[in-house]
Formats: sequence, structure tokens, C-alpha cells
Amino acid sequence: MTPSSQVPAVTLRDGEQIPQLGFGVFQIPPEDTADITTRALLAGYRHVDTAKAYNNEAGVGQAIHAANLQREDVYITTKLWNSDHGYDSAKRALRTSLDQLEVEHVDLYLIHWPTPAKDNYVETWKALIELQQEGLTRSIGVSNFQQAHLERIIAETGVAPAVNQIELHPYFAQTGLRREHADHNIVTEAWSPLAQGAVLDDPAIVEIAQAVGKTPGQVVIRWHLQHGNVVFPKSVTQSRIEENIDVFDFTLTDDQMAAIDALDRGERIGPDPDTFN
Repeated sequence: MTPSSQVPAVTLRDGEQIPQLGFGVFQIPPEDTADITTRALLAGYRHVDTAKAYNNEAGVGQAIHAANLQREDVYITTKLWNSDHGYDSAKRALRTSLDQLEVEHVDLYLIHWPTPAKDNYVETWKALIELQQEGLTRSIGVSNFQQAHLERIIAETGVAPAVNQIELHPYFAQTGLRREHADHNIVTEAWSPLAQGAVLDDPAIVEIAQAVGKTPGQVVIRWHLQHGNVVFPKSVTQSRIEENIDVFDFTLTDDQMAAIDALDRGERIGPDPDTFN
């Protein structure tokens, strides 16, 4: 069985399906993105998460061609940057991203941050709704939205996002926000799923890894998957790229899941969405 055929799909609220495990390209230099993403696609990944702010959308598009894959074989997510908030700007921004990616549509388009000080994420969300209707993106969602931001866009447009991509790892489990997602049938996506490596030396995770014969990173990815999160670990190392997708031949027990849940410290490593503008 190929790795790509083992990755489960999650059904979004709009009926579209998203591969639950993907490849993140945050902080991969633009000049290296095509090569590294090609290697990830050849290793079996079929979901790539990029963003305008990463400056490497073009490399993602090049990688699909280099891996000899058809457009429909790869799930592509990209994101609207803070400088493109607003109705007209948002509509232009996606078209620019499509040009960079060399595709006619993306599978998922996200508002990268709510930037509440600008107070125009509702107008931006209205543009995304239209972009979906126009077929330029199959699904629409948000990233780094807090409960109040979610409730406002839903109340003012009647349309809930398909996903909310948030910082989420064992030290920052976001239990309350994930519960809010479940109430609105919003899928949770986890960025920085390994806390940039900070959780990999945790004694509880190391102990579980030894018990199941896997690496700490594989254990944490499995924890995300069993919680229902969509997750995309990032690596530029070939062995780690392959290791991160080799997580479908074991299952964590309820006790092991609970032991990792208990590590939550409420500690962010990234910006606070309420103040990041």
C-alpha cells in the first residue's frame, strides 16, 4: 500500500474532502521549495499547505509538474496575507496566488490572520464566499481565528468556514476552541503540530514512543490524527519527510492519548491572534 493511499480523508462541511495529513512548506526558502516539495510528493504526500506570506507558492506549482502528477491528484491550500484584507484586495490576491501556483483553482483558501485592528475580516470573508462561488477555490476557511472572530463572520454572513487552521500541539491543545469548531462543524487544522520540536524531548512522549516502537514525532502526529485534526508537519530532511507520513501502522491507546492530553500548558509559541496585525 502506498503512503498516499493510507492517508484518511476528512469530509468538510461543504462536502469536499481533505487529506488528513499533508506537507507544510512554511519557512522553506523559495529557491528550495520546488525540490523539497517534489520529494515530499514522491514520498506519498498529496496535500500541500502554502501561503502568499511564505513566498514559495511558485515552487509548489513547479513541484506538481516535476512529480508528474495531475492537478486533481494534489490538494493545495494557500492563504490570503494581512496586507490583502478587504473585499477587492482579497479577490485580487487569490488570482495572484493562482498565477504563482500555475493552477486554475485551489482546493482551500484561507484568511491567514484576522488582524482585528484593521476590522475588515468580515468584508474579506464575503470576498472568499464569492471566490468559492466562482470556482476559484473549492473550499474556504480561516486561520488563527479566535471564537469571537468565528462567531462574528458566521453571524454576519451566514457562512461558517470549512476549517480553522490554528497553532495546536501537546503544549497548546486549544481544547475550548476545538470544542467551538465541533459545534459549528468546522474542521481543526494544526500548524506547528510538533511545537517546532519542543515536545519531542518530553519524557511522557519519549516513553510512549519507546512503547510503540515509533519516534516521538510519529507519536505526536498520531495524537493529532486520532483527535481528528488535519496536520501537516514540515521538514526539509528526506528521512524525516518519509518518517512523518509513516504513521498509519499503529494506534495510541486511550491511556496514551490521555497522557499526551495532560501535557497541555496553554503555551503559545507563535503570535496571539487577538493582537497580531
